Amino acid sequence: MKKPKSQVRTRLITVILCVFPTLMCFVARGQITKPKLRVAADGFPSGHDTPEGVACDLARAFINRDEKLFSATCIRLYGGGNGRAEYAKFLKDTVQSIKAEAAKKQPSPYGPKSIEKVFAARHLSMSGPVSYGYAGFDFQDIMFVDVGAYLHNGERALNRTLVIKDSDGKWYVHPDPSASPLLSAGLNEEKASVLDITDVYELVGRAPKLAP
Repeated sequence: MKKPKSQVRTRLITVILCVFPTLMCFVARGQITKPKLRVAADGFPSGHDTPEGVACDLARAFINRDEKLFSATCIRLYGGGNGRAEYAKFLKDTVQSIKAEAAKKQPSPYGPKSIEKVFAARHLSMSGPVSYGYAGFDFQDIMFVDVGAYLHNGERALNRTLVIKDSDGKWYVHPDPSASPLLSAGLNEEKASVLDITDVYELVGRAPKLAP
């Protein structure tokens, strides 16, 4: 014997009313749950585990005039020929420049004083750099991070940092992306970043400073 349509509809509505709140609960949890990321004393990430962390370490290398941190943060020598030699020279020259800056009694006015803001890492719109990096040098991924900084003269600057995940699973920066056009194709044409790092991670530790 078939059940009346009204009875079937009533049961269906009851099931929906019971299940819907549970589904909404899961959706809500998915929206607010973020991976936790421990930050350094300045309130921003550090280290090779995330693209944002290593991008911040590059900024800190210039802020603290720390040539050792700069060297540890940069991607290894790769490739061959003139490109490899030019990159090695760039690294050496930059280390010497940081040392010279550290020897000054007063920092250069246009040098970075502190990190102001860090945006979430993004992939390049073009797929070519990732494919080229993987095929040629075993790079696992390529992204970029926009990092804002306060300068010693009171102004602000935004640095777009190319970051590379190497075969060891760690992130490094490429400090001279223009020298590797196949790895950085389209980098400077990407739109301004919108998502702040706090939109992606739950930062654990000291809150970022609001002023230099």
